[in-house]
Amino acid sequence: MKFVFDHNNINVLNLDKSIEFYKKALGFKKTGRKEAEDKSFTLVFMGDGVKNYKIELTWLRDRKEPYNLGDNEVHMAVRTDDIEAAHEYHKKMGCICYENKKMGLYFISDPDGYWTEILPVES
Repeated sequence: MKFVFDHNNINVLNLDKSIEFYKKALGFKKTGRKEAEDKSFTLVFMGDGVKNYKIELTWLRDRKEPYNLGDNEVHMAVRTDDIEAAHEYHKKMGCICYENKKMGLYFISDPDGYWTEILPVES
């Protein structure tokens, strides 16, 4: 028996705003979309176009309250081939929420408050 990573899910209040954020901040593209027959929810899958791993954005029609992210210790991580340029880009976007310069990484926050860790490529 073998398991492979497929996707992680996050719930979002504004699907269009979240799609735009992941496109702009990380260059992710839509790889799939599913809607409930009764239109009660929509799923949008986004990926980097390199690996098969995806993030699933779930929008629930009746949800009006922001999601409780607790201590927000759960996050995804991505690597970039130019950490300095990425940092400057995200700084201009205003989405950097935490930096650890000693470790050479930082985090960005999406419209719902989910964090993504930005790391340099492994050497």
